[in-house]
Amino acid sequence: MNKLTLESVKQAAAIHRANLQKRLEHRIEMARQKGDENLVRILEAEAQYLK
Repeated sequence: MNKLTLESVKQAAAIHRANLQKRLEHRIEMARQKGDENLVRILEAEAQYLK
């Protein structure tokens, strides 16, 4: 794989991870607002897994 393609893949992966984290943070906030502590715990565990 040439250098440009490898860099593009790395950049896309970083953007994808950032989008996953942003969406997950939003889901946690919505669960908190609804008072769903079980879902908050599940989503926080998922957030730890992604880190």
